[in-house]
Amino acid sequence: MNVTIEPSWKTALEDEFQKEYFRTLATKVKEAYLKELVYPPPKQLFNAFTLTPFDRVKVVIIGQDPYHGPHQAHGLAFSVPEGIAVPPSLVNIYKELASDLGIAHTDSGNLEDWATQGVLLLNSSLTVRAGEAASHRPLGWEQFTDAVITLVSRQREHVVFILWGAHAIAKRSLIDEAKHLVLTAPHPSPLSAHRGFFGSKPFSQTNAYLVAHYETPIAW
Repeated sequence: MNVTIEPSWKTALEDEFQKEYFRTLATKVKEAYLKELVYPPPKQLFNAFTLTPFDRVKVVIIGQDPYHGPHQAHGLAFSVPEGIAVPPSLVNIYKELASDLGIAHTDSGNLEDWATQGVLLLNSSLTVRAGEAASHRPLGWEQFTDAVITLVSRQREHVVFILWGAHAIAKRSLIDEAKHLVLTAPHPSPLSAHRGFFGSKPFSQTNAYLVAHYETPIAW
């Protein structure tokens, strides 16, 4: 199957794209785009992979679904395009970043700069029906994104996996903790951030690990 995705990922995932489940998934996703309003726009479906090539992955942050409001989703977990109001979970991520590293962010919720430095902002489902959270999980996206996580774990070394919330923490079994760092905390949502997300210091821990393994830290 010919999938339009960043070249290093296309090579790394070549076998996955040939599997029957992915063919079925691709068909369902194409049908969804034709029949309903789906986010993100088709050209931004694999944006996380475009901005963070396979051989440059240093950090993986796992989200759940794309934002399901107008103009919010652009293929990066937790991120929104320039000019869009910063969502509540990202507001709390910025609060923790300020507390952890003293970095204050502007009104922009665009995390493309993180992505280009090697932070793979991966949602478990890559598409969503407008206005309906989790609406495309039944399509089978998680089998694919679980394969992505497993591939990074197996073929890369000294990657930091940041797992926020029960849904992301459930992916922990896919990661080889003998050669990677796994950081977990409650989800940054306003409903759960006060249960331990605040004060978890993921940004300083990530950079300390990267530096200890001779990698350039992330300029958060």
